[in-house]
Amino acid sequence: MWFSEKWGIPLSAYQESMDDCIGGVSPVPQWYVMLDGEKIVGGMGVIENDFHPRTDLAPNVCAVFTEPDYRCRGIAGKLLQHVCEDMHGFGVDTLYLLTDHTGFYERYGWRYLCPVTGDGEEEPSRMYIHEMK
Repeated sequence: MWFSEKWGIPLSAYQESMDDCIGGVSPVPQWYVMLDGEKIVGGMGVIENDFHPRTDLAPNVCAVFTEPDYRCRGIAGKLLQHVCEDMHGFGVDTLYLLTDHTGFYERYGWRYLCPVTGDGEEEPSRMYIHEMK
């Protein structure tokens, strides 16, 4: 429900993806949250495609969000690091991320790759890549 509220995507889409994650059939999808007690303060997922036509750029980190009161504390960076390490453990060494942010993801080892226009968007966003070495 937390992800659905943040991104306006139907709850059923998240439930289906998270059920696939819990089923553990493959490394993708995966979902991650950071808690402060019992409160979710940040989260993100890894899915095959984050609503764009470049299906060759997969899997994608998606739904990156930190609660406003918890921003500038390194939460997103810690989650990004954990996600990359976790996916590496599954044998997935290259991840992609579509965003409108500039300068944020570079701090965490991501590299700008190319412009990609998301489904239903008029202007391209920035596609980033992270490669574990």
